Amino acid sequence: MRNILRLIHLFVPYWKWIGAGILLSVVTFLADVGLMALSGWFIASMAVAGLTGVPMNYFTPAAAIRGLAILRTLGRYLERLITHETAFRLLARLRVWVYGRLEPLVPARVQAYRSGDLLSRLSADIDTLDDFYVRLLTPLISAMIGCTVCVLFLSRYSMSMAMVTLIFLFLAGAMVPFSVQRLGTPAGEQLVETSSLLRSQVIDGLKGMGELRVYRAAERQARSIEQGTQDMLRCQSRMSRLHGFSEALVGLCANLAMWSSVIILLPLMTRGGPTGPELALIIFFIMTAFEAVAPLPHAFQMLGHTLKAAGRVFALADAQPEIREPDRPAHAPKGFSLHIRDLTFRYHTASPRVLKHINLKIEEGGRLAVIGANGSGKTTLVRLLLRFWEYEQGEIILGGRPLRAYRSSDVRRNMAVVSQDTHLFNTTIRENILIGDLSASEEQMIQAAGAARIHDFVRSLPEGYDTFVGDAGVRLSAGQARRVTIARAILKDAPVMILDEPTEGLDPETERRVMKTLVTLMEGRTVLLITHRLVGLEAVNEVVMLEQGEIVERGRHADLMEKSPRYRRYHDLLSLNPTAWGK
Repeated sequence: MRNILRLIHLFVPYWKWIGAGILLSVVTFLADVGLMALSGWFIASMAVAGLTGVPMNYFTPAAAIRGLAILRTLGRYLERLITHETAFRLLARLRVWVYGRLEPLVPARVQAYRSGDLLSRLSADIDTLDDFYVRLLTPLISAMIGCTVCVLFLSRYSMSMAMVTLIFLFLAGAMVPFSVQRLGTPAGEQLVETSSLLRSQVIDGLKGMGELRVYRAAERQARSIEQGTQDMLRCQSRMSRLHGFSEALVGLCANLAMWSSVIILLPLMTRGGPTGPELALIIFFIMTAFEAVAPLPHAFQMLGHTLKAAGRVFALADAQPEIREPDRPAHAPKGFSLHIRDLTFRYHTASPRVLKHINLKIEEGGRLAVIGANGSGKTTLVRLLLRFWEYEQGEIILGGRPLRAYRSSDVRRNMAVVSQDTHLFNTTIRENILIGDLSASEEQMIQAAGAARIHDFVRSLPEGYDTFVGDAGVRLSAGQARRVTIARAILKDAPVMILDEPTEGLDPETERRVMKTLVTLMEGRTVLLITHRLVGLEAVNEVVMLEQGEIVERGRHADLMEKSPRYRRYHDLLSLNPTAWGK
């Protein structure tokens, strides 16, 4: 019930659209009922007139039938148009709301979810929620209004017939939906879980296909996916059988209501009650009236499926962020020096410490490099600086104030990141660069691209900055994609620059050019360079070496090469195998 109330609360801003959809649904239903009933009366009346020779004005009912047919067609079109537009607006609001709640959870909290499960919650589960409006809310309210009008109309002929029809409408529109809802909820909930699990298995299998083939586990993964597919098909089969059974019950109720009404009306006809044409009108009227409740069994059958999806979405949206924002956030930093004191961190209470008593100091405009093998804690340090995770001990000071005193968005606004994970959106080069500053002018964007040494290449393309980069930047080389992200960072013009493995995966020549660009970008900024490579270390004021989360060496590159055997050993190892530290 709580999830239903939350869904309704989210739908409140669109109550006018919802009301318009319900009104059109009622009008269309009444036009349909009127059309069928009047057509039955008209055909019967024409037959009687033909047999008895009594003259009849057929122009008026014929015009009314045409008018009702046009109204039904137009109403059905507008009802579909409005309800689908409303559904799209509701889905858009739901997505924006969920993504707004999700943003503070990234990346710390979302790591508890498998990528396929997270995708299911953000796509399939949210899409399922429009069933609440399209399949349940609108048909339910329309059915209540339509059935009330129908019963009132029938009471003009016979109160007994109206009550009998009401009983069968109640059975078809309340008892049957309630029963199928009870029977369909387990299968519906299982269908959501099975579908989500199957998506996770497929996505995990595609992402890890190389590892699966190396370890000869591809067939086992395929069998697991096949089992998930069979489980999902069984759930869908149960839901389909239940849907067919409920439709049969609604049809049975409609026929019983019709025959019961005929039995009630026959004695009245012998006493001057309804005429033969009016009996035809009532029969068609009752049969069509059950179209109001026909969608309800399937809607309630899918209610468990919808509420399960809603529960999964709300569970994600209600998760508490890892980072607690300050009640009274500090203003902008007075300077951009960066001090790290006795920093200690672990990802989980039971896991070992990833960083242990780290002390670093970068004065405003200074440059510091942190080097070490994968797993030494370099990337974790970046995550803590960007306020993606909460550290357990120690302090990070930015501009003379604790990092926790600022809002996370303010911290990230003052930090530009160029990382090894170059992410480009499937849009134009212009749009990808403008992510750094959406308010930047064309001239500013071109200047940033020129500073990143990508402008000449872009200008040589037939469509220039309007060239689409493809999914994940597939149409650009690794070096070109990295330069686009550098242009993005330049356009952001942040006073603190974090370079997280910026040349990873590049060939030596491209690496040298990109690093030359980055050295130019460092001018006047507070820079933290995270790397396990040798390129660019001469351009920093201090080099810090991490091993298993601890600082083991620190100093200038030249001094360490002269005085530290450990540092020279790593240097010699990388000279022989540049990727050794990345393994």
